[in-house]
Amino acid sequence: MGRGGQSKDRTNGPERKCIATGEVHPIYGMIRFVVGPDAQIVPDLAGKLPGRGIWVSATHEALSKAATKGLFARAAKQPVTVSEDLVTQLEAQLSKRVIDLISLARKGGNAVAGYEKVKNWLQMEEATVLIQASDGSERGKSKLSTPYGGDFIGWLTADELGRAFGKQTTIHAALRAGGLAQRVVEDAARLRGLRVSDGEKTRRKGS
Repeated sequence: MGRGGQSKDRTNGPERKCIATGEVHPIYGMIRFVVGPDAQIVPDLAGKLPGRGIWVSATHEALSKAATKGLFARAAKQPVTVSEDLVTQLEAQLSKRVIDLISLARKGGNAVAGYEKVKNWLQMEEATVLIQASDGSERGKSKLSTPYGGDFIGWLTADELGRAFGKQTTIHAALRAGGLAQRVVEDAARLRGLRVSDGEKTRRKGS
C-alpha cells in the first residue's frame, strides 16, 4: 500500500458480488450482512455469524444505496428492517475494531508509537505497516515513508490512534508483520471506504 492508502493487490482469496453495484470484489474490501432473528439486517464484521451472507462493497456510496433502495430485502428475498444510521454505526464499529486490534498488537510487542520509535523500526526494517493520524502535521508525517512492499494507514484520527496506545493522542505508529497486522490492514481498508471520498482516493493514489 502506498502513501495514498491503496491496498496491495490480493489476487487470491474468495470474492463476492456487491448487491449495490453488481460488481464482484475480494471479500477483504466488502462487508458481510446477515438477517437476524427479528428480520433486522446485522453487519457481520468478523464474518462468523450464521446465515446466508449478503455482501456490500465497503464504500459509503454502496452502503447508502443498499440501505435506502430496498436492496437488502431483495437480496434476502424477504422483508427486512435496516437501521436508519447503518453507515454511521458501521463506521463506529470498524473504527473500534481497528483500534482494538492495534491495541492487541501493542500488548504483544508488535506495535510501537512515537516518531523516534517508528523511525527506528522503519530503519531496522522491522515495520511492515506505517500508521499516521489523519489530522497530524503533514510536514511531520512526510518525514516517514511507508515500508517497501508494506502498507500505509492514514485515516484514523490522533485521538483514535492514541486510544490504541493508551495515550491522549498519537500521530505516528507502526506494526510488525503477523496475523494481527493483516487484520488491521484489512479492517482499516474497510473503514477507509466509509471515510475517504472517491475524489480524495484518486488524489491520494498518486501521492
